[in-house]
Amino acid sequence: MQAPLDPFMTALGLRGEILAPGAARMEARLGPEHLNNWGSAHGGFLFTLADSAFALASNSHGPTAVSLSAHMTYFRPTRVGDTLEALAREVSLTRRTAVYPVDVRCGDDLIAQFTGTAYRRT
Repeated sequence: MQAPLDPFMTALGLRGEILAPGAARMEARLGPEHLNNWGSAHGGFLFTLADSAFALASNSHGPTAVSLSAHMTYFRPTRVGDTLEALAREVSLTRRTAVYPVDVRCGDDLIAQFTGTAYRRT
């Protein structure tokens, strides 16, 4: 299901979808405006891509969810023209909190991993 994106996601050219309750996918084509000084995706851009998938997944149940914490580890560089995908999946859901790992990939290559914990406002 196509997901409503916030203005920041739209401005960065991200595309997203909710795959199922607790699961979401974001995609972006890496442009020159997304690079750091070394010619790879800026860490902030990768974080935003993963955080956006986390936001869609954590809000897919209905009650508003907000981030309590997030952590990201970077593994591989990228290049202009790469299509990046962030896939979020729910691994824990309670009445007040939920946890989502997010893999950021370029094809079969794992570029980075993100983990977000959400507070569910019920």
